[in-house]
Amino acid sequence: MRRQKKTGKASGRGVLEQLNLHAAGIDVGAEEIYVCVPSDRAESPVRAFATYTASLRELADWLARCEIETVAMESTGIYWVPLYEVLEERGFEVYLVNARHLKNVPGRKTDVLDCQWLQQLHTYGLLQASFRPAEDICALWAMTRHRDNLIRYQAGHIQHMQKALQLMNLKLTQVVSDITGVTGMRIIRAIVAGERDAQRLASLRDRRCAKSEEEIAQALEGHYKAEHLFVLKQALAQYDFYQQQIQECDRELEAMYAAWPAAETDGDCQPPSPQTGKPRKNQPHFDLTTALFRLVGVDLTAIDGLDALTVQTIISEIGVDVSAWRTVKHFTSWLGLAPCTEKTGGKVIRSRTKKTQNRATTAFRLAAQSLHHSKSALGAFHRRIRARIGPAEAITATAHKLARIVYHMLKNRTPYVDPGEDHYQQQYRARAIRNLERKAALFGLQIVPAAVGPNVVS
Repeated sequence: MRRQKKTGKASGRGVLEQLNLHAAGIDVGAEEIYVCVPSDRAESPVRAFATYTASLRELADWLARCEIETVAMESTGIYWVPLYEVLEERGFEVYLVNARHLKNVPGRKTDVLDCQWLQQLHTYGLLQASFRPAEDICALWAMTRHRDNLIRYQAGHIQHMQKALQLMNLKLTQVVSDITGVTGMRIIRAIVAGERDAQRLASLRDRRCAKSEEEIAQALEGHYKAEHLFVLKQALAQYDFYQQQIQECDRELEAMYAAWPAAETDGDCQPPSPQTGKPRKNQPHFDLTTALFRLVGVDLTAIDGLDALTVQTIISEIGVDVSAWRTVKHFTSWLGLAPCTEKTGGKVIRSRTKKTQNRATTAFRLAAQSLHHSKSALGAFHRRIRARIGPAEAITATAHKLARIVYHMLKNRTPYVDPGEDHYQQQYRARAIRNLERKAALFGLQIVPAAVGPNVVS
């Protein structure tokens, strides 16, 4: 039997529909920007522009003359930020596309081909815009990252001080837990000022220090060489400089929080207690917890594992409006805390979370890791998952639960109440019993509780 030839008629199923007829594609570089518009909008559909501010405005004017409404560009580096702000200010719908989601055309890669490929994909609606928070949250994002950088730079100079002390065989790190604490800084400043007597240096010990003056004096007998003292002096000066920079950054953040309008709060949401006393190491020099409550409308620091700095990091990345994610599942998937399942032939070949550099994800993971010894419902959940599938998976699962709690609190403006470790254990026990009863019913059996008598060991 001869096989019939297929006809050349197209069924229409493989034809892509052009959804964005007024779309443009932009390839952003450090020195030049290539823009592609539909071929019927300009005599030369691809043009190159410089990256100066005047050139960016000229680019926006050309797009307006070409009747462009939506633009797609890659989020490579930080070169896209000025252009994004100019186009957004002019009223264009800007799609900021993750570079990993794009596949270039086969053959030689050029900037012209990149912008044409972006324009073509965007015309057919095949690109998805990356999340970018509101402008005021972007300002908080920039200040928060700058503060984190200052702390990281400061940490390097702490290591320089430790190295200089070690080279002089001054074992200060063995008698104090932190050389930037009260005792450590008193001793280091005295050494830089010219004090060499070990007993006098040990007398600067704070009364709360665990080591005695005799132990500290023994650790401070070393070789005070001029070159190492000079390094110690400069490292201390750099440390003090970054301390001043961090305090100045905190004052700017405090003013930024005060300028924002207060969020609407539910009657059940009570403001947190104001912070008093001297801030701990690397903690802000103002009442950040109250400022965050005023901005968000709920106290996210009430969640076990989340302190004020962690909440600030999360808010600076996701904002206070979670309507950008339709459901909590979309939110956790964007964070990379939900499993990404890959199937072929109806069989699951891989199920794991995707790799991400999202700082909010990192904050949730660090908060989850801190719950290992927590006497709370979240702590009990973390320990149970850790015992069952291991520490790495337990951190991911607990971070996923924390993200879900934050999402619902921001969406519904409801306070968080910890039910407690015992309540969680009771819920888990009841759930396990229901599962056993359901399995027993499949075999026609019934679960009967054991009677606890005087001779029965429970």
